[in-house]
Amino acid sequence: MLFHGLTIGYNGEVLEPRPWTEAQSTWAAELLDDAPEGPVLELCAGVGHIGLGAVQNSARKLVMVDFNPVAQRYAQQNATANGLTEQVEFRLARMEEALGASERFGLIIADPPWVPSDETSKFPADPLTAIDGGDEGLDLARLCVELMNQHLANGGTALLQLGNTQQVEQIDAYAAQLPAGSLRVAETRSFDDGVLVRLIR
Repeated sequence: MLFHGLTIGYNGEVLEPRPWTEAQSTWAAELLDDAPEGPVLELCAGVGHIGLGAVQNSARKLVMVDFNPVAQRYAQQNATANGLTEQVEFRLARMEEALGASERFGLIIADPPWVPSDETSKFPADPLTAIDGGDEGLDLARLCVELMNQHLANGGTALLQLGNTQQVEQIDAYAAQLPAGSLRVAETRSFDDGVLVRLIR
């Protein structure tokens, strides 16, 4: 499929890229113009389409993190197919185990599962592990925010994908409870199929 001008491959073992999430790539690319130096981090990377779309017209390195080896295979193939291999590092790991304590990123992108567990049956074609976000749909989103708080460079920005504005309010409240220097929601953009949130310190 074509995504943000890129040729992207995937199969039924990973989440099919959603066309609306091109907006996350576009926003991320715009934010890179003023982002601090350093690589871009993509959490819950899947087949890498959002992160690749964000960095394709820059010289930024992209560190992708996902625990699914099928996602890793497709993400690496997608980087190669679009001439971005030299910019990409894929870490096959649970995200809480993938980063060094001192690592900092000028921009962090995350597309965690955000569907509440009791609503996943509405999406029978999607792999459960790619969409199930726990009771409120926020289990992985909260972990993403914790990692953003730990690894975002000073002056950096994070872009988080969620399902609705109620989840945004819950995430904003959660971020406020993190240690000093924690993140806050600076801007929200709503779409028919989801919400994008910009977080800053």
